[in-house]
Amino acid sequence: MEQVHSSAEFQALRRSFRTVVFPTTAAFLAWYALYVLLAAYAPSFMGTRIGGSTITIGLLLGLGQFVSTFAITMAYRRWADRSFDSRAEVLRGHLAKGAVR
Repeated sequence: MEQVHSSAEFQALRRSFRTVVFPTTAAFLAWYALYVLLAAYAPSFMGTRIGGSTITIGLLLGLGQFVSTFAITMAYRRWADRSFDSRAEVLRGHLAKGAVR
């Protein structure tokens, strides 16, 4: 297993994964923290009604949490299908043959 972890292929795959996942996770957590902080410290802002209806800014931002979660999931899946999974399969094939570079 040490040979796999130190291989150039594995390191490139890992770097690729981190380049996508860490910034995306940080952005989503910041967005979620903003929502929680606004709910806790700006309730009047979150309770502001949009156009006199029963819909508030807080409700829209809360729904935005769900929308952004699904959007991130779809974007990640597309990225993985297009560029990550095929490289992982090649590495898996090399592992099965015992030919890790």
